[in-house]
Amino acid sequence: MTDFFSVLLKISDDLRDDNLEKMKFLCQELGKRRLEKIDSGIKLFQELMQRKELGLNNTEPLKILLNKIRREDLAETLNNFESQSHGPHTNLPDKTEQAKLKAARKVIMAQLGRKWRMLGRRLGLTEAMLDGVVTKHRDVLEDQVAGMLCVWEKSQGAEAQADDLVRALRSCDLNLTADLVVKELEKLKGE
Repeated sequence: MTDFFSVLLKISDDLRDDNLEKMKFLCQELGKRRLEKIDSGIKLFQELMQRKELGLNNTEPLKILLNKIRREDLAETLNNFESQSHGPHTNLPDKTEQAKLKAARKVIMAQLGRKWRMLGRRLGLTEAMLDGVVTKHRDVLEDQVAGMLCVWEKSQGAEAQADDLVRALRSCDLNLTADLVVKELEKLKGE
């Protein structure tokens, strides 16, 4: 976690005053009073972390902000940190759960459609995270669904479970999709 804070400190140090003002402008949901008190990148990052919109396993909102203010170099700094510290196989669910998630993902991608944002919200993703998915996958709906699921799994790390997807689908009244996911999961038990 200390390495993560070091990267945030570096990014904050590299932000120009106009960069910070642009980022604050894009974070209007923080409220005018709070924004007025923010005079450094660090204070903005602390506020985002307090609101659970930024964290070690949730850097996408910051990357989106940095890209929107045309500081791709700083977004790349964050990407490099992630690839070095996390690697491709750390903080993942066990193999059985990964297989369940893959089966659930396949069904959801085929079934969900335009209600993917509603499901993302039920899974606890922030609007910034969902906007990041749209930015990355602007034109292809199925890719947006896949991107949302990927962001959710990454945010959950080893805690990601297919059962959470089923519960979230049901809470969105997407029972047909939930039933199809359950059916796929039952097939896995039989193998």
